[in-house]
Amino acid sequence: MAEEDSPSALRQVYRTVTPGYKSHPDAEMNSVGWVIFLVMVAVMLPLLPFLVAVWVVTKLIDYVSRGGGRTET
Repeated sequence: MAEEDSPSALRQVYRTVTPGYKSHPDAEMNSVGWVIFLVMVAVMLPLLPFLVAVWVVTKLIDYVSRGGGRTET
């Protein structure tokens, strides 16, 4: 009796009207993903020099604010 009260695996098969899912490759979605990626690269590529310039200026400001690399002992 204790076994029947505890939650366990289903003992009865339930019928459904929806068909079962069978995995298949999604070549269409792969190509859509690649197109989106390439468009993003094409848009971001012209911005790359500005991002590098901002990074260099930030590193330069950090270097100067630390005293030019001098260590105080």
